Amino acid sequence: MENNQIVNLNNLDVAYSSKSDKELKKAHLLFLLMNNQGLANVGTFFIKLLFEFKFPIKKVIKNTMFSHFCGGETMQECDSTIILLHKYKVGTILDFSVESGGSEEAYHDNMLEILATIKKAADQPEIPFCVFKASALTNVSLLEKIQRFPKTVTDDEWRSFEFFKTRFQTLCREAYLASVRIMVDAEESWIQTVVDDFTYQMMALYNQQKPIVYITYQMYRHDRLDELKKAYQEAKNNHYKLGVKLVRGAYLEKEIDYAADNMIRKAIHKTKADTDKAYNDALHFIMKHINVIAICAGTHNEESTLLVTDLMKEYEIKYNHPHVYFAQLLGMSDNISFNLSNLGYNTAKYVPYGPVESVMPYLMRRAKENSAIAGQTSRELSMIKAELKRRKEAGTKVIPLSTKNIHTGNNNDFLYAQ
Repeated sequence: MENNQIVNLNNLDVAYSSKSDKELKKAHLLFLLMNNQGLANVGTFFIKLLFEFKFPIKKVIKNTMFSHFCGGETMQECDSTIILLHKYKVGTILDFSVESGGSEEAYHDNMLEILATIKKAADQPEIPFCVFKASALTNVSLLEKIQRFPKTVTDDEWRSFEFFKTRFQTLCREAYLASVRIMVDAEESWIQTVVDDFTYQMMALYNQQKPIVYITYQMYRHDRLDELKKAYQEAKNNHYKLGVKLVRGAYLEKEIDYAADNMIRKAIHKTKADTDKAYNDALHFIMKHINVIAICAGTHNEESTLLVTDLMKEYEIKYNHPHVYFAQLLGMSDNISFNLSNLGYNTAKYVPYGPVESVMPYLMRRAKENSAIAGQTSRELSMIKAELKRRKEAGTKVIPLSTKNIHTGNNNDFLYAQ
């Protein structure tokens, strides 16, 4: 395909081609519930409460929110999702979304699980990225202490930090040896600097020939554009590729509360408009320096998505350039993911997985973010309604490509909210 193709993100036939009528109706109900912020807040509160008191609601959750936003409880359960997405030329980013640890043994187990995703990605090109959170590898309080109060860190804590760095580097090294891209997910601002510092070290080690390690910039932070420009210069001077996942941000309320509680300046922009401008300014900068910077544009924002495709045309960057990927969350913004992939752009879905109980914090955030983001859930709802109406008027019933009887093991023949 030529790079002058017209990008239409509103082709609903393409957007929902992977969903049956039944799946689309279930998505409609979910987004209808999440569109009511009060109902979403009350619902998430009671779901959390019911889990704490061991009420048998796992099956209900697994068949509703979990099945829509997650690939399964285990990596193997994600296989059908990986295959289905691949049939529509959409890659998978396997995201082990367990957000708890608490012990060195638990952190080690988390590392082993992420290593398993790297091995799987090495054998299956339909998994173009792996991902991990640094906070899955050590105690968050330790990272905060090292960033904010390093003089108070004890010898035992420094030893724990060394264990953390060993786990972190093990993941990056194995990704490098397997030639698999690996993204370091974003954290809260009070631990982000210490995570970023080590991520840059890993990039200098492993991104010499091509981008392997990717850092995440949350552009709702007022300092990230300057940080991006500084990191670019460092990468250019030291002859390595700067891998960047660009998002708007995921910890808005926590950032506001933390700044107030600690009587410090908020790390985030004052307005959503400022965040949008920073995100788009970063896109301009990255696309201008695409020979040094590789980007995974993690966004549900159509304007920013189209800006990337326009900048690719402006700078004569091929639509499937290996330095340019788009990514959205499973269960959201299918109009972006599937229309882009249909035109040949590198596109992927974040596919979270893990035990239902352990993934609940992730699901609660999804519900809260969707209800809070102005227009996001309404937009999803309106598109789903329009597609259901189109199918009804056309008298057609959509049955997506089957994944039955397809080998789901290794196959060498064979990717924030708005």
